[in-house]
Amino acid sequence: MRTNNDSSDKDKHEKLKELILYIANKLEKDPKFGATKLNKILFFSDFIAYAKFGKSITGERYFKLPYGPAPRQFKPVKDSMVLNGEIVCFTVDTLTGPQKRIAPNRPANINIFKPEEIAIVDQVIYLLKDKDASEVSELSHFFMGWRIVKEGKDIPYYTVFIADPSKTVVTERHRKIAEKIAKENGTTG
Repeated sequence: MRTNNDSSDKDKHEKLKELILYIANKLEKDPKFGATKLNKILFFSDFIAYAKFGKSITGERYFKLPYGPAPRQFKPVKDSMVLNGEIVCFTVDTLTGPQKRIAPNRPANINIFKPEEIAIVDQVIYLLKDKDASEVSELSHFFMGWRIVKEGKDIPYYTVFIADPSKTVVTERHRKIAEKIAKENGTTG
């Protein structure tokens, strides 16, 4: 018997899937749009929403990868979308090397998002529109949450509130939070 707390993986990741489709539709003709840029748009959108509203857009967990943060479930969700014919994945050669691309086969269902959530995504897309994969990766490396966790570890949403000590005055509270996260992840900050 199914309870209210049960949900299928499809339902659990519906917002991630629809946001992937939304972004892919918006940037389909962008020659700089690939999987890396998609992951960073998802990341920045979710963490900005958390900072503004106390809740992310997708509800997904993000983890640290060498080239920046990504949703932990990105690959299985993407693979499922390919199997269902919702997207096509392919690789193109660019001047900077191969680029993994995603092309949508249907429009996104944006009715599952609040207007202010889509506004954040649109703003992030606009701000990153001229950037390539290496530039958006570099930007994500300035985020303290990515900097203080070990590779492969989840990046807590609340780290969006930790300031870069080289750019601002860090309070004792910020320092303690950063030290706690660094200790939990076996890093030194």
